[in-house]
Amino acid sequence: MSRYRGPRFKKIRCLGALPGLTSKRPSAGSDLRNQPRSGKKSQYRIRLEEKQKLRFHYGLTERQLLKYVCIAAKVKGSTGQILLQLLEMRLDNILFRLGMASTIPRARQLVNHRHILVNGRIVDIPSYRCKPRDIITAKDEQKSRAMIQNYLDSSPPEELPKHLTLHPFQYKGLVNQIIDSKWAGVKINELLVVEYYSRQT
Repeated sequence: MSRYRGPRFKKIRCLGALPGLTSKRPSAGSDLRNQPRSGKKSQYRIRLEEKQKLRFHYGLTERQLLKYVCIAAKVKGSTGQILLQLLEMRLDNILFRLGMASTIPRARQLVNHRHILVNGRIVDIPSYRCKPRDIITAKDEQKSRAMIQNYLDSSPPEELPKHLTLHPFQYKGLVNQIIDSKWAGVKINELLVVEYYSRQT
């Protein structure tokens, strides 16, 4: 299954707030028209919705998310928490959490177009896994810095996670440590996602 490129409001109405997918919010009238039908949800549907929240927030394909679940399952510790840590430490997500991009798709575009340096080297892979003490900066070109300045001005981060530090005037972000799962960018029950994939891993 390829990356989702359809209407984003449709997913927000079904799954709730997905700040990584879009910074816009549907109007009040559209919320009323598209409220989900009442009725008891099956356990499968509950797990599926949690998985879809994770997938659409971080902008992953089904295959990518399954790969992350398999990696997390092989690491010692809580699989759900490790899964969130792996996703939160992706370069595109770090840029989004720093406020250097308004959404994760925009952050991915910055990385793909080679506007971002990690420790002084261009990185053009959005899934690059950042590590503690990594320094993330805009390329020293007017176009790169202007794009990031525009994002910083229009949508500064409400509350910066404790594992990140932003120096906006230097177009620089620092990764201080591995993120604590309670600071993840989306409210989700990660255990339900692990349960959803339990038969596939």
